Amino acid sequence: MTLAERHEPLPGRQVALVDLLDRLLSGGVVITGDIVLSIADIDLVRISLRALIVSVGSETAPPGGRDGGPP
Repeated sequence: MTLAERHEPLPGRQVALVDLLDRLLSGGVVITGDIVLSIADIDLVRISLRALIVSVGSETAPPGGRDGGPP
């Protein structure tokens, strides 16, 4: 493999934003974050944030399929 071959971009696949969001929401996404308020390098307030984002349809679907029967 030459140096020029190593720096060639890989062929990419274009994905629509709607498809990306649908894929993420069907499996669920966990978002976490921390906020720290400090004065003079002294931490005064620390807040931890956690959010679970999932599609409502994937959580409320019957286990046996749409009609509740066996798949």
